[in-house]
Amino acid sequence: MRIMPRIQTTTLLRGARRRRIATAAIVVTTLALAGCAGGTTANGGATASSSASGGATVDFDAEALTAAFDDSAAAMLVPGAVMIVRTPEGEVEHAYGVTEWAGSTPVTLDDHIRIGSNTKTWTGTVILQLVEEGEIALDDPVSMYRPDVPNGENITIEQLLTMRSGLHNYTTTLELNTALDETPERVWDPEELVRMGLAEEPYFAPGEGYEYSNTNTVLLGLIAQDLEGKPIDRIFQERLFDPLGLSETSYPSATDTSIPEPYAHGYMFSNNVDTMEGEWLSDDELAAAAAGELVPTDHTNDNASWTSAAGAGISTASDLATWVEALGGGGLLSDDMQQRRIESVQPNEDGSSYGWGMAGMDSFYGHIGSLPGYNSFMGYDPATDVTVVVWTNLAPGADGLPTAAVLARLLIDTLYGS
Repeated sequence: MRIMPRIQTTTLLRGARRRRIATAAIVVTTLALAGCAGGTTANGGATASSSASGGATVDFDAEALTAAFDDSAAAMLVPGAVMIVRTPEGEVEHAYGVTEWAGSTPVTLDDHIRIGSNTKTWTGTVILQLVEEGEIALDDPVSMYRPDVPNGENITIEQLLTMRSGLHNYTTTLELNTALDETPERVWDPEELVRMGLAEEPYFAPGEGYEYSNTNTVLLGLIAQDLEGKPIDRIFQERLFDPLGLSETSYPSATDTSIPEPYAHGYMFSNNVDTMEGEWLSDDELAAAAAGELVPTDHTNDNASWTSAAGAGISTASDLATWVEALGGGGLLSDDMQQRRIESVQPNEDGSSYGWGMAGMDSFYGHIGSLPGYNSFMGYDPATDVTVVVWTNLAPGADGLPTAAVLARLLIDTLYGS
């Protein structure tokens, strides 16, 4: 699914289509709010505010945040969702709903989900670590490592990281989307994913535009494996998960379709081919879904190997919060490289902001991820020391919206008074 790591007051995602696991924008002017559910909060529901450099002010009210979250999740027919908000004035960790459609098992903070394109931030971080170690350079041509890439002598490693290579996004092809619908259990090799992308016409000459393409990140994962001489799951474990203590985070093998216990099931109403043209539920179908007469499809155990290093990760909300704080605040790169990474996040022609394997979303740094059934948002604002993490288990929503991104937008607006 193509999910956009950009958050603004009126724009969230342009194409929440499951065929793409990454960045885009959709106009969201209002959030329907209805009903209220309970939850657990830290800080006892107290209200507090704080100011940060640059004049930004954060108003923290745990009860207001959880009430708005539950209302909006219910309105979007989301079965289950989790939110984590951390501020200098207080924290709230809250679980909403159930793990299965029409089920009775409550969602918990410990539940695992598929995190989609948030995985890209792992791949980008590994590449930057290898840059610091002198194993690769940002201005190296891709042809040094992958001579099979057309025009690879003019595409740099940095352009793969910033989505400015021009290489076609393999997840937009009818071939892939048809296969995902007809054989969701299929095991995909990353090399065949790359070939699929390289077989299509490039979007533009290297460096002359921006287009989110999962082909870029799959290539970076393969390059990292070649340089390290070990599989990408071991690289992630040794370089990222172990140092940060991410004990609930994993990168499964291509043949493993399970999710560690406990986990939330993931649901979606449309299929991949339909969503390529933005075909969502009609008004009558939306009404039927709200009445429980139309149920979504369970995609929990679809094989996610088609996302490779661009989106196959699994994690929990707590681990995502720890990860995004290191991603935006430092801890796995030198101070200089961390600052350069932050500065690499620049506006693109489509209104999004993207850098070295990381998105800019207003004052937040992080990413958005989606796979059939799962949508997640993670962001850290270094100016205010605020962390926001949200996941949902209906993706895209019944109306095509990215459910976790909508909820994250609501939380951020509530915190910052937008």
